[in-house]
Amino acid sequence: MPTPAIGRSRSVYARFIKPLMELVIALVAFVVLFPVFVVVVVLLIIANAGKPFFLQRRPGKNGEIFKVIKFKTMNDRKGKDGELLPDAERLTATGRFVRKTSLDEIPQLLNVIKGDMALVGPRPLLEEYLPLYSEEQMHRHDVRPGITGWAQVNGRNAISWQQKFAYDVWYVNNISFALDIRILLLTVRNVLRSEGISSETSATMEKFRGNQ
Repeated sequence: MPTPAIGRSRSVYARFIKPLMELVIALVAFVVLFPVFVVVVVLLIIANAGKPFFLQRRPGKNGEIFKVIKFKTMNDRKGKDGELLPDAERLTATGRFVRKTSLDEIPQLLNVIKGDMALVGPRPLLEEYLPLYSEEQMHRHDVRPGITGWAQVNGRNAISWQQKFAYDVWYVNNISFALDIRILLLTVRNVLRSEGISSETSATMEKFRGNQ
């Protein structure tokens, strides 16, 4: 992977063409996928006691907080101590299928339509991670977060946090139409192969606890 360029000036494509292009694609995709969206909602209502969605605060461009919309793939079961059980124990059969097929990303098309997210960009992570990033890693917030991104097509949850952030920053410094198209095509390939869904030690991805 090439070393990121020092300059971070946005190109005409990144500033003007990309947002408009992705808005159109998101609108068309949501209309086409709406029947699938409805079916998944019904299945998750059954699996999650009437709760098919969850909204979560995430940092967007420049660290500004927005609410990401996702399908709820885990139930709310708690242990004897009143704390939520580990992800692997709360992931329902329906949720596992929705996650494996990446159908859980469909609601985020609404975030793209609203302007909170892009189709391609660094994934929006937990708000609590903001103070843990290095100065270089914080540059992942120079652009709108994406449904898919360079880190997702290069390992997704199967790579380390440091690798993931390195890919994110590289993308920020190398945005182009050709790169976005490549990422979208690789995303389709990875979805069909169900690659990178889990890390080596977790059903999803372990929490980021800093760079040490």
